[in-house]
Amino acid sequence: MRRKIFPSVAHIRRVKLHNPCVIKPAMERLNSKLYVENCYIMRENERLRKKAELLNQENQQLLFQLKQKLSKTKKNPNGSNNDKNLCSSSSASGQS
Repeated sequence: MRRKIFPSVAHIRRVKLHNPCVIKPAMERLNSKLYVENCYIMRENERLRKKAELLNQENQQLLFQLKQKLSKTKKNPNGSNNDKNLCSSSSASGQS
């Protein structure tokens, strides 16, 4: 009875590395996975960009309100009553 001679692991690796029939499908699978991952990253990036834009707009609005409040207190020496009214009106409108 004749024994089968199995090729060495190194030989198999060399054949796989140089065999386009083996490499091409593996590279296509990897490319597809990377493409899908890239799409997810771009979608998440766009979502975060929109969120950052909204937060920036909110910050600009709050800064504007703060500047208005400070200018009113400088013009009116009895501005302590106005400060209380501004705080209660901003909390009533749902801003924190």
